Amino acid sequence: MTEAASIYPPLEKRPMKGVICLFDVDETLTKARRSATPEMLALLSNLRHKCAIGYVGGSNLVKQQEQLGTSAIDVTTLFDFCFPENGLMAFRQGKPLASTSFIEWLGEEKYQDLADFCLKYIASTKLPKKRGTFVEFRNGMINVSPIGRNASVEERDEFQAYDAIHHIRRDMVAALKKEFPDWGLTFSIGGQISFDVFPTGWDKTFCLQHVEAEKNISGAEYTQIHFFGDKCFPGGNDNEIYEDPRTIGHAVEDPDHTMQLIKELFQL
Repeated sequence: MTEAASIYPPLEKRPMKGVICLFDVDETLTKARRSATPEMLALLSNLRHKCAIGYVGGSNLVKQQEQLGTSAIDVTTLFDFCFPENGLMAFRQGKPLASTSFIEWLGEEKYQDLADFCLKYIASTKLPKKRGTFVEFRNGMINVSPIGRNASVEERDEFQAYDAIHHIRRDMVAALKKEFPDWGLTFSIGGQISFDVFPTGWDKTFCLQHVEAEKNISGAEYTQIHFFGDKCFPGGNDNEIYEDPRTIGHAVEDPDHTMQLIKELFQL
């Protein structure tokens, strides 16, 4: 997986040229906010010799570089397709594709109303701990975290357990839906500590347009699009792409489960 992308066969000449595997990141390729293991990267490299591979995650490219790449290895060289922010940013074989802007779609005035509501709601919510970066602005969405994205690994685990009992994120999403019912926004819970807010239709299925466009670029037409994710339940940020009729969805429990399925499905 550490070699240059050029060692892999061209997309249209892979042994399984009609197949692509797309992966969520947290709890699918890596433990939440941790780095991918050497064993996972080696398995993905072997899979890439057979078919196209890509990831689609809600986080931005910087965080995905931290989790999947290294200081010496660019994450965009490790996959044929990289889809940060649900594919609102996109890379094909290391080169960027057209991106889409949330702020241009929503407008500054509405964005501030949305951000202000989130911050006031969090300020009035009592939690065991609060840290920092409660609203993270991204190119294609905002990410909202009641505890704050600066929480440590231990604090994230603590919040996840607390949230499972007290439904902090679920109740905040309900309040946002009530406050902004006609703005065309989708609220999607993912990871341990946060949820994403983006225009309806800008979920992980957004990346599929780039997958489908490949037949006009290299001639590789993906008739089997396998998707692996851990938040495939209704309201989870993998649900839409998992349920999409264009994909073959695989709900996983953790990275070990992902590796098991890859080995079974592709004889690796």
